[in-house]
Amino acid sequence: MTAAWMLYGAYGFTGKLIAREAVRRGHRPVLAGREAARLAPLAEDLGLPHVVVGLDDDRALERAVADVPLVLHAAGPFSRTSGPMLGACLARGAHYLDITGEIPVFANTFRHGPRAEEKGVALISGVGFDVVPTDCLARFVADAAPGATRLDLAVAAIGRPSAGTARTAVEILARGGLVRRGGSLVPFPLGEGARTFRFPHRELWAMPFPWADLETAAHTTGIPDITVYLAYPPKKIAGIRRTARWAQAALSIPPVRRAAEALAGRASRGPDPEMQRTGRSYVWARAEGPGGAKEAWLETGEGYRFTAEASVRIVEKVLEAPPRGALTPAMAFGADLVLEVPDTRRYEVLPEG
Repeated sequence: MTAAWMLYGAYGFTGKLIAREAVRRGHRPVLAGREAARLAPLAEDLGLPHVVVGLDDDRALERAVADVPLVLHAAGPFSRTSGPMLGACLARGAHYLDITGEIPVFANTFRHGPRAEEKGVALISGVGFDVVPTDCLARFVADAAPGATRLDLAVAAIGRPSAGTARTAVEILARGGLVRRGGSLVPFPLGEGARTFRFPHRELWAMPFPWADLETAAHTTGIPDITVYLAYPPKKIAGIRRTARWAQAALSIPPVRRAAEALAGRASRGPDPEMQRTGRSYVWARAEGPGGAKEAWLETGEGYRFTAEASVRIVEKVLEAPPRGALTPAMAFGADLVLEVPDTRRYEVLPEG
């Protein structure tokens, strides 16, 4: 049995999955969040302790994390919620993990790396899907192609987004498209640059998307030119290309963005239990440089199920042998970390059929 730790945002869609996976693996995390009416019934159902605390009271938050060695933060959108929790963890010397996929959050996490090293704690953002699979596969192909200067990643996630993921997607779209060139993030029109990729299950169209790996893979591999693609139906890609500019302009207006986030949240319920059980997700990566290229694929379980399974295992690893500083999952635990998650396969050559 590992030491008790805190799961913040426990009553959200993904938080509940993580809480149940933690109990299944023998943990008794402290469940935390700001809404007692949603938190208490979950804690009672799982027989776990709980604490009600908001993210807008720094002193109360520090008191809440004072007695735990680690916090797994699962309350998004993380661009608004990560900073206070990360600050409380640093103040109290607790390890900080989260399940974000937002570029600004990773950038902020890495800014606090020196202080984390001084405090002897780990800061690891992105301990779920898609960052763990993509980060691990990026490191795998980069290690096999020394001196690589270009990295391309593509993700095909099958399933419906949760309310939290949908709200986060609105924030990402409001910032517009990005790629990494010469080590820096540069704007790239959403909907442009689409192409086909051969995934383990079939060929799909995908478009460049401002996914978290534009930040994480840069830290993990040091490769200066990175493009991340998201699988999308061709007709929807064409629609995004036509409307991206005005949509981004509209979402730059705070009331419009808040309304869009609320609408997206109400319309998104996440995958049902059957989809979680049977769904599959896929990642492709290619690193290329003067010395040659390396290509590989990953096949994993459904993304939300993967997040629950991966995040709890990473909690265990951090508590057992804590790394120090701000790290990506693959920086902390290597390219094979993803293979420890059930129902995950890595291919260097795709199987026939």
